[in-house]
Amino acid sequence: MPESVEVLISVVRVPPSSIITAVQQQDYSASVWLRRRDKLEHSQQKCIVIFALVCCFAVLVALIFSAVDIWGEDEDGITEENCSKDCRVVLVENIPEDISFLNNSTSHLPLSIGLYNLLNQAIRVVEIVSPQWLLNSSDNESSFQPGRALLSSLQGLKARGIQLKISSGIANSTELSKLNAEVHYINMAALTKGNLHSSFWVVDRKHFYIGSASMDWRSLATRKELGVLVYNCSCLALDLHKVFSLYWGLQYKDFIPSFWSKRLFAVSNRDTPLNLTINGTKALAYVSSSPDVFIPKHRSSDLEAIARVIQDANHFIYISITDYLPLMGRNTSRLEYWSRIDSLIREALILRNVRVRLLISCSEKTHPLTFNFVWSLRSLCMEQANCSLEAVSSGGQRDVSLEGINHNRFMVTDRAIYLGNLDWEGEEFTFNAGAGLVISKLEDIDDRNFTVVEQLQAAFERDWFSQYTIPLQANKFLVCNKHQIKPMVLLKPTACEQTGGTSAYVATVATSGIQYSARTGYHTP
Repeated sequence: MPESVEVLISVVRVPPSSIITAVQQQDYSASVWLRRRDKLEHSQQKCIVIFALVCCFAVLVALIFSAVDIWGEDEDGITEENCSKDCRVVLVENIPEDISFLNNSTSHLPLSIGLYNLLNQAIRVVEIVSPQWLLNSSDNESSFQPGRALLSSLQGLKARGIQLKISSGIANSTELSKLNAEVHYINMAALTKGNLHSSFWVVDRKHFYIGSASMDWRSLATRKELGVLVYNCSCLALDLHKVFSLYWGLQYKDFIPSFWSKRLFAVSNRDTPLNLTINGTKALAYVSSSPDVFIPKHRSSDLEAIARVIQDANHFIYISITDYLPLMGRNTSRLEYWSRIDSLIREALILRNVRVRLLISCSEKTHPLTFNFVWSLRSLCMEQANCSLEAVSSGGQRDVSLEGINHNRFMVTDRAIYLGNLDWEGEEFTFNAGAGLVISKLEDIDDRNFTVVEQLQAAFERDWFSQYTIPLQANKFLVCNKHQIKPMVLLKPTACEQTGGTSAYVATVATSGIQYSARTGYHTP
């Protein structure tokens, strides 16, 4: 019998029940395998979900810790909805002893007295940002006294139960270690390769000071400084407190945060300023800051604030600044033109016929190219019918130092004021930390009201027309340091200036606190 037939007969002889049992066992094994596979896939999915959640949580924690936040308190109950908008503003100045103005000239509260008054208002907390802490460093007893007295007042805050908080870029200051203060240090070199130049106080998030002066005995004695005290203005104070809080949260960080906490978002900016009542007059105001990498949502930069103030001017722009240099890389061999402010001044001068006066300090650290840019502006103005320019030089030169220079950093126009902490150089706004304040008049305000704008204008004009101004002389050139500025050619007044024209660019220089200006305009012969 063939082999295939035998196999077929053997299969036929297998009982049907055995075949069924075998099939059932195979089905059972298959179902068990399928269930095990489903469980395995489900477990893998759970592991993937759990892993993803863990990763998300880790990223969230990292972001939280990389972001800058402030304390988990309610800002002493002060919010943007209930803050005070009825404010009082007082201009404060430090005028060195060797500078005297006429008896009937504009005068303001001395800076040292204003700061003492601000401390007397404190109840809970005083927050200070300053680029320097040298209140106790003078060898001259008369100059030393104001700084020592202020240092003593700050040390006495703890006995009054008042908390003193300080943000500083100085990590080795002996004075800071003696102040009974909580100090946070900012590593600006690691963050921006710059320095902390901000100078302001915030008291109880209701009052504040901002201006050119730092916590340096020279700012209270030998430097010409100007700033403002703002009282009972918690809306603006809260906004400046947010800038302080940003600095406060940067302690121990060597990188720029991935994002800023919502608590640091600005209350106001140049497009949505605060509507306030200042000294009984309606006004608009906001706080600005620098550099761009330190600006949270809604905050205007100092450059944006300066641009808006210049662009809104209708009749005049008066600028008092320590250094004006539209360059980048002044400390390197490669200089680049930085046009952000210079082009705005040119536009106001040439296209809008706005009168501009520029008061620049002349010291041993003044860059030799500074006045080249001033004369560049002047040369543009010579061919314009309604444009004139006054240039300056010193009548004599003596040794100068940073102790006696005009240290003001402000701008005033017919519509607004800007007070800041930075010199008008490209690297200042790009790398250094600063803060600014803009206060604007409303369009319908009567110009006869002596507003803050008119007060600052009067202070500038007092300096400009003081006994210390000396006209530019023919073929004389300015020497601020070992470098020399090229001599100028003899020039003659324009017809517009001879008849008292209103459009003029004026450059004035201050040497050791003494300002030099010329009040005759020039054009090519």
